[in-house]
Amino acid sequence: GGGGAVRLSLDGALADEGYRLDIAPDGVRLTGGGPAGLFWGAQTLRQLLGPDAFRRAPLPGRRWRLPLGRIEDAPRFGWRGLMLDVSRHFMPKDGVLRQLDLMAAHKLNVLHFHLTDDQGWRIEIKRHPKLTGTGSWRSRTKFGHRASPLWEDKPHGGYYTQEDIREIVAYAAARHITVVPEIDVPGHSQAAIAAYPELGNTDVIDTTALSVWDTWGVSPNVLAPTENTLRFYEGVFEELLELFPSEFVHIGGDECPKDQWRASATAQARMAELGLADEDELQSWFIQHFDTWLAGRGRRLIGWDEILEGGLAKGAAVSSWRGYAGGIAAARAGHDVVMCPEQQVYLNFREDDGEDEPVPIAFVRTLEDVYRFEPVPAELTPEESGHVIGTQANLWTEVTENQERVDYQLFPRLAAFAEVAWSALPAPADRDYAAFERRMATHYRRLDALGVAYRPPAGPRPWQRRPGVLGRPMDGPPPNK
Repeated sequence: GGGGAVRLSLDGALADEGYRLDIAPDGVRLTGGGPAGLFWGAQTLRQLLGPDAFRRAPLPGRRWRLPLGRIEDAPRFGWRGLMLDVSRHFMPKDGVLRQLDLMAAHKLNVLHFHLTDDQGWRIEIKRHPKLTGTGSWRSRTKFGHRASPLWEDKPHGGYYTQEDIREIVAYAAARHITVVPEIDVPGHSQAAIAAYPELGNTDVIDTTALSVWDTWGVSPNVLAPTENTLRFYEGVFEELLELFPSEFVHIGGDECPKDQWRASATAQARMAELGLADEDELQSWFIQHFDTWLAGRGRRLIGWDEILEGGLAKGAAVSSWRGYAGGIAAARAGHDVVMCPEQQVYLNFREDDGEDEPVPIAFVRTLEDVYRFEPVPAELTPEESGHVIGTQANLWTEVTENQERVDYQLFPRLAAFAEVAWSALPAPADRDYAAFERRMATHYRRLDALGVAYRPPAGPRPWQRRPGVLGRPMDGPPPNK
């Protein structure tokens, strides 16, 4: 009651995630198309209150003032994602909850949770306890790019219990964020094979001698295409579906070396039994098995764009990471696509070419580059463009060993990405980057209030640098493909 009230209501005529914000002398009226719309409108209201509204407690004597006016808003894409790799470097639960808060403040609504890889298995599976008992810890860690001579000679690891996962999923849902889990198959699986050697190609190598991988790159040790492996991972996915209510389940499917399959009598016999022409078709068979398995349980498979090779079920979707080409092919074949091309939105890539950039990786992707990223390729027809259900920024964590390094790589570029994912912007060349920079001057103060260790516009602070730690910088602009 009285002046200064904030009144909430729903209006079915608005899009579910859309909202209308009216600020008048007698108070604020926030109308959402649905609960999510109200929540995103509240984030806009928070921005308008000023940077101190992002602190965890109000400052003494603070009075809040709002500009009069009306805002009507709705997102361009339904999937506005961030992929977080917690396998290469584990992020404790509280850090994940903090990332969800930061995502919510930027109106991002999908956390793609990369939970397994060669370097660590991060989720408790009760029927297979050695996945975390053995697979969640490595004895040491490469410090810097895989060509670096430096090592951190102490164990690294950790995992989320099933109760931790339930908490993370509930915390995300309260912020209208969906958590999409990723269990990587059939490559990127050395941690699982180290825990259960029978999952590997035992007729090619001594899988009992394998440990959780301690360096970076693509491990040659991949899953064996056996019935035992299929049953094992069906059990993993059964527990996963109980924890994650998301429509989509990500199965990886990328970067699977075929050398062990070529040398394996077991794999060759399976190919002959199935009438498959080569090892690429064997990988497709593996993926299609879980495509069918998930569809039979009312879920949809999503995987990296390599899963296109060999054909997919109608409901499967693709994360297009090797450029735009995979997403274009998927959309033209009638599959939904999440655009996340590495050349544009891999935020583990360096932001500047200065010598002080910490462990510089790959091409330079500046704040302006990310702001000019366009998720929908111009060559798609309007009908094909409808299959681009969203976009996602990806953060791989080989060289981001702690929360401060994660902050540095994500921000401020994630703010530019969030605007691209939410807003219907002009064509990339026509976007007003100068206006965006002016708005960022205020947004840096919000990030300060949130305690984010972002990269300053002038370059890294002394404690953000990693002098002497080898990276892998690449010169020139990234290929636009």
